[in-house]
Amino acid sequence: MPDDSPVLLVQRDGPVQTLTLNRPQALNSFDGALHDALTAALKAAAADASVRCVVLTGAGRAFCAGQDLSDPAVAPDPRPGATPRDIGHLIEARYKPLAMLLHDFPVPVVAAVNGVAAGAGANLALNCDLVVAARSASFIQAFAKIGLIPDCGGTWLLPRLVGRANAMALALLGDKLPAQEAARLGLVWRVVDDAALDAEVRALAGRLAAMPSRALAETRRAFAAADHLTLAEALSREADVQRRLGMSHDYTEGVTAFFAKRAPVFTDR
Repeated sequence: MPDDSPVLLVQRDGPVQTLTLNRPQALNSFDGALHDALTAALKAAAADASVRCVVLTGAGRAFCAGQDLSDPAVAPDPRPGATPRDIGHLIEARYKPLAMLLHDFPVPVVAAVNGVAAGAGANLALNCDLVVAARSASFIQAFAKIGLIPDCGGTWLLPRLVGRANAMALALLGDKLPAQEAARLGLVWRVVDDAALDAEVRALAGRLAAMPSRALAETRRAFAAADHLTLAEALSREADVQRRLGMSHDYTEGVTAFFAKRAPVFTDR
């Protein structure tokens, strides 16, 4: 019987939205349907003012194995004289919009890496704000093994996260990187026991959802912008952002709550 399960599961727990890649039979690798579903769900969450944190994870024993190489969009035609696939079009049409959507997201996005994260799947996780990995998880930059380069933002993310030497080794060799080693290199934020992953991520997402969303998103943008700014330019940018944030409700609420010795209730987004 055909599997008619949705390729993406969407679950809401208060202000936290969890998106679960749901192609476990294909290790949650991307095909057109999963791309469409994930992009649509992220756009919907971004537009919903009641969503204050998003969790991205995978069903079964993988987070995401990257691109499904059996997808007609990328599967080579072995017949002599056949026209090669334009993989660049796939990047421009699918992976670039997805990476930019995460880069500009209005609330924090947490990757809960429950198993293997390979190729574009590894870089999908790295596009998130915080990466929490199960101890049995692993990361693989598998591109060179099929004659390609890291995509889904990998060439931009890897050197910034782990330095050029480690980035080159990960990309050129394509070796499996256990979660603990990924944390040591600075590729992920935290590694937890497999059985504790869900609870740890729920607690983290709840904490982030209670924080000032606009300030968290501006922090991400400031870090990204600082890569190509001088110190003086970064200081000027900080002044511009602080000027805007200082006029927000959340700043007033945070300071008022601080002096009143109560928990703040942040509502800006």
